[in-house]
Amino acid sequence: MADRYFPNEMPNYVPEILEEAVTETSKDSLTKLLSLPYNTVTERLKRSALDIKDTVVRETWGLSGKRVQDYTIYTGMLGTAYLLFKAYQVTKNYNDLKLCSDIVMACDSASRGSGRVTFICGRAGVCALGAVTAKHAGDERLLDLYLTQFKEIKLPSDLPYELLYGRAGFLWSCSFLNKHIGKETISSSCRRAAVDEIIEAGKKLSHKGKCPLMYEWHGKKYLGAAHGMAGIMHVLMDMELKQDEIEAVKSTLRYMIETRFPSGNYPSSEGNESDRLVHWCHGAPGVALTLVKAAEVFGDKEFLQAAIDAGEVVWNRGLLRRVGICHGISGNTYVFFSLYRLTGRAEYLYRAKAFACFLHDKAQKLILEGKMHGGDRPYSLFEGIGGMAYLFFDMIEPSEARFPAYEL
Repeated sequence: MADRYFPNEMPNYVPEILEEAVTETSKDSLTKLLSLPYNTVTERLKRSALDIKDTVVRETWGLSGKRVQDYTIYTGMLGTAYLLFKAYQVTKNYNDLKLCSDIVMACDSASRGSGRVTFICGRAGVCALGAVTAKHAGDERLLDLYLTQFKEIKLPSDLPYELLYGRAGFLWSCSFLNKHIGKETISSSCRRAAVDEIIEAGKKLSHKGKCPLMYEWHGKKYLGAAHGMAGIMHVLMDMELKQDEIEAVKSTLRYMIETRFPSGNYPSSEGNESDRLVHWCHGAPGVALTLVKAAEVFGDKEFLQAAIDAGEVVWNRGLLRRVGICHGISGNTYVFFSLYRLTGRAEYLYRAKAFACFLHDKAQKLILEGKMHGGDRPYSLFEGIGGMAYLFFDMIEPSEARFPAYEL
C-alpha cells in the first residue's frame, strides 16, 4: 500500500522566517520553501505556473497543429483552455483569454455529435466554458451562441448518473453557468428535470435499504467523486431540493461515513475491502470535499468532523506517486484549501502550502527519475502537469481556491 505514496516526512508546522534567514539556517530545499513566508512562496509558484502553462500550450495546442483529437477537460484540449482561463483570472493577460477562446472554438467543432453531455468529459463543458470566456471577452454574439448550443443539449434516456459521464456532470455545468453568467441562466425547470431523474433513480436502486439513494456505474456501487455517490451528492447540494430530498442526501452521506475503513479512508465501491486509493476519484480526498460542502450547506457538526477526519488521511497518505488532479498530489491539495475555507484554521493553509511546495521542489525530478507518474497524458489537466499549474495559480488566493470542475 505504501508504494502508492511517499511517506509524509514534512513537519506538522514550520514557522515562517525571512528569506535571508532561511538561506543561512537551512540546506534542504524543501525545508527552505516551507520556511518562506506564504506570499514569497506563491510568487515562486506563480512563475512556475506560468512556465508550465506555456509548456502545456506548446505541447498540446502548438505541436498538434491546432488540431483536436481529445476535446475533453479531463485529458484533452479543453483542459488546456481551462488552464488558460485560470491564468487569465490570475494575471488578467488578455492573450490567455483570447487563446482560451480559440481553443474552445476548435473543441466546439470536435465535440459535435460526440453524444457526451457533461462538463469534464462532454459537450456541456465546451459550451459552458465557451460562454464564460465570451462573457469575459465582452463578446455578446459568441456568448449567445454558446448558451443556445448548451440549451440544445439533450440527455439520452440511458445516460448514467455520475459526474464524469452522467446527469450529475450535466447538472454541474448548469451550476457553473449560473455562477459565472448569472442566476437562472439555465432555468430551475431545466435543472429540476435532471434532479428528478437522479433522485428517482437513486431511490429505485436503494430498494428501501440503509442508504436512501444508491447508484451504479458499470455494475459497481461507487462511493467516490468521479463515478459515485460523493460526486452525485456534491452536485445535488447545489440544487433547490425539497425537504425529503435534503434528508435523503444527508442520510446518504451518513451511510457513506459508516463505510469508512478503520484507517479513516473510504472504499472505492460498496463491499470493496481494499484500502488502497487516496484519490479525488476514489477514496478520502473526493469524499472530504463533499463532506466540507455538506458542512457548509447543512451546518451539521458530524459532516464537519468527518471532513476533518478524511483530511487527516490525505495528510498522512496523500503524497501520491502521481502528479495530477484526479489521482495525484495536485488534486489532494484541494482538500486542505476546502478545510481552510470551512474552518479558518491556519494548519490547513500550511498543509496546502506543504503539498504545493513538495510538488514545486520535487515533482519534475521524481518524474524524470521514474519515481513519480507524470500521467498517461502528461500535459493534461486531470492527469498531468496542467493540473499542477492550475494548483499553483490557486495558491495565490487560497480562500478562492476550488477543485477544478468540482467545487464552485
